[in-house]
Amino acid sequence: MQFFMPMIPPTVTHQEKKTTVNKMTGKVIYYEPAQLKNARAKLTAALHPHRPAEPMDGAIYLQTAWVFPADDKHPPKTWKTSKPDTDNLQKMLKDIMTELGFWKDDALVCCEHISKTYGDVPGVMIEIHEIWSDGI
Repeated sequence: MQFFMPMIPPTVTHQEKKTTVNKMTGKVIYYEPAQLKNARAKLTAALHPHRPAEPMDGAIYLQTAWVFPADDKHPPKTWKTSKPDTDNLQKMLKDIMTELGFWKDDALVCCEHISKTYGDVPGVMIEIHEIWSDGI
């Protein structure tokens, strides 16, 4: 399966969760600030139409190309070498894909290719499929 989600990719990542302490119990509570909730909602809405009929349950290959808007300082087809880091971009994406039933668990993703560049048409390109061979 391969698809493109046209959008300005979110730059807020899963690592930006916040903590507070419950004054009554003294327990730490983790929460998502509004900007993170908005990014999660944006990705969820874009991924939703592409859900498979059944979750994948074997070894999975995932390729993701994050394309950020080009500008005068960052021409199209150049690498994005600034934050957010690729691993941080992937965390929330894979969590949402798990919630939407792309696969049974994101631990099944065992081969991954991630890129982040600038381009004239911003968005996220995703290729995903089960790997049927005996390894690499």
